[in-house]
Amino acid sequence: MRPRIVIAEDESITRMDLAEILTEAGYQIVGQAADGYDAIEICRKQKPDLVIMDVKMPIMDGLQATESIMGERLAGCILMLTAYNDGEFVNKANDLGVMGYLVKPIEEKTLIPAVKIALRRHEELHHYRSKAEEVEKKLEERKSIDRAKGMLMAKNGFTEEEAYAYLRNISMEKRCSMARISEMILRSHV
Repeated sequence: MRPRIVIAEDESITRMDLAEILTEAGYQIVGQAADGYDAIEICRKQKPDLVIMDVKMPIMDGLQATESIMGERLAGCILMLTAYNDGEFVNKANDLGVMGYLVKPIEEKTLIPAVKIALRRHEELHHYRSKAEEVEKKLEERKSIDRAKGMLMAKNGFTEEEAYAYLRNISMEKRCSMARISEMILRSHV
């Protein structure tokens, strides 16, 4: 599947040039915006893989829009685009978690590698986030099972092994995870 991109740039000529370069390179342009507000709205609808975001735009600037998009996880990643190579902009963009910072004028030889790298870094970051969420979920399930075992041990005088075997047996009998059984036991004994 072709990566989906939104372009947020107030200069229509630059926006059209970017769209043409990216389309010819095989990317799918799913939206274009002339201000930060519209960029956010398009991202809410399209959930793009990448947003190319100009810093200086009317109504809402690119940094404010980036903060909203990243905060709501409306896009995979963002590349900032600007005519200003100002340290303050770079620092703010970095603090917001953007994947890159491009200075105008933009040429294909700089744009395409930056897009490829940003998308690749996003894939890696997404993979690590998913793994972290999976580990966190397993840890929460483990805590639930341990609390349920403790409750069974206190209430029924089970040993830890007996409490675990009890949970495992119900889990197999009901064809339900031990974590789910543990949650039900904990709720029923509150």
